[in-house]
Amino acid sequence: MDKNDFAGQPVLEVDVDGIHFTLLGTAHVSAKSLEAVVAAIDTGAFDTIAVELDANRHKQLTQPDALYQLDIFQIIKQEKIGLVAANLSLAAYQRRLADQLGIEPGAELKAASLEAQVRNLRLELIDRDAGVTLKRTWANLGFFKRAELAAGLGSSLLSSDEIGEQEIEQLKEGDMLESSFGEFAKQTPELYQSIIHERDLYMAAKLRQLSAYPEVRHVLAVVGAGHLAGLAKALQDTARKDPAQQIAELELIPAKSSIPWFTLALFAFLALGFAWGYRQGGFALAGSLLLQWALITGLGGLIGCIAAKGHWLSCIAAFIASPLTPLHPALSSGMVSAYVEAKMHKPTYQDLLNLRQDTTEISGWWKNRFARILVNFILTNMGTALAVWIAGAAFFIKLG
Repeated sequence: MDKNDFAGQPVLEVDVDGIHFTLLGTAHVSAKSLEAVVAAIDTGAFDTIAVELDANRHKQLTQPDALYQLDIFQIIKQEKIGLVAANLSLAAYQRRLADQLGIEPGAELKAASLEAQVRNLRLELIDRDAGVTLKRTWANLGFFKRAELAAGLGSSLLSSDEIGEQEIEQLKEGDMLESSFGEFAKQTPELYQSIIHERDLYMAAKLRQLSAYPEVRHVLAVVGAGHLAGLAKALQDTARKDPAQQIAELELIPAKSSIPWFTLALFAFLALGFAWGYRQGGFALAGSLLLQWALITGLGGLIGCIAAKGHWLSCIAAFIASPLTPLHPALSSGMVSAYVEAKMHKPTYQDLLNLRQDTTEISGWWKNRFARILVNFILTNMGTALAVWIAGAAFFIKLG
């Protein structure tokens, strides 16, 4: 094909397992990339279109109304609040880009999907689920790196400032997820491993699976320019694993320990502390220690809920739950408080309609009922977690 068919965008061509792959590197915020995708498909040279999307992100791009079907109670029960909040933050970042640049981020991926549908071409979603990527990233980081990641994600995605030229250039050359994490992505090999390298391997494995279909011979793969070299290398790797095995390994989320060590250690610490207090000062000192634990942790959860502008019943629930939930491995004070908040301030259909726009500004997270429940969950948990450490230190001081 003539390079003019790709509007000057970077292209690599690879032949693997009897299939000719044309890898088109795009910028997710470029009108040129959108033109290149449409022009390439217009040539009629391809029987299959592959895009750097997973099923959820494809649905968000092509069916924006899917956002209005979110059920906050199911999200709380399934413990997906953190993931939903991260996805909304990323969507807010993309909305700010769209407003600033006049083009929807990922417009070329959306166009490729819709063109494939209109022309009755095979469409392949080759990217790994974003939730799996985020979970694997989180599992690969230590405590302090996780704190840095959360801070970086929050500052880069929730800021209402105009996005700088450096960030925009990074998006033109790289990857949406990588850019969302800001400078932290450049300084953390673990982040690069799960967000870029693993996805290169995953997408290559998905493309290699197409050899099972005799009708597939010419594939246009539309991916971010930051994946182009890595994807081509992974496709050509002669020592590569079986595609199905590779995909299964890269979708595996490291299992949490079946033994809740932190909960057990905290329980043992409190039990020994109360026993020591009883031995030193009887019921008076033991009761004083118990009251101190309840007040400090309860106030931590309460302050977090108040900061989230929770309903007064949500705040009471946070105060009551915070001394108890640190001793329960499957329950958190934020979960209890958020559930009560959802009952007291149930999101309306209008909240869901406005969710995407409201979350582009920090104040909108408190204004929108749905988003405020997510904030309630996060801040109540943060308040309780901080209070647990303060209460532990106060234990030592009192016993000393």
